[in-house]
Amino acid sequence: MSLKKSFSEEKGICKVTFTVSKEAAGNAKTVNIAGDFNSWSSTDTPLKQAKDGSFSVTLELPIDKEFQFRYLLDGYRWENDWKADKYIPAPFSNADNSVVVTRK
Repeated sequence: MSLKKSFSEEKGICKVTFTVSKEAAGNAKTVNIAGDFNSWSSTDTPLKQAKDGSFSVTLELPIDKEFQFRYLLDGYRWENDWKADKYIPAPFSNADNSVVVTRK
């Protein structure tokens, strides 16, 4: 798993590519990302599967913010990003949420 960031100061956005490696996805057929940026929808933001078996999606997020998120594999298994910027306790469970920070 990884986060790749590209900043556009003039537009005030950070393009973040969220990637779930083949190893992390295992035998998953679908991967979605849910977080602050999509009202925690488990279906609105699917990741696209690449030929190498990894899944990814690129989102444009405002600069200088922090967003909590998690991946949902096959509609039932929640996973954090192994290389998130940080982790914070989830408010409604005993798990942590991944956090992406959109500042340099």
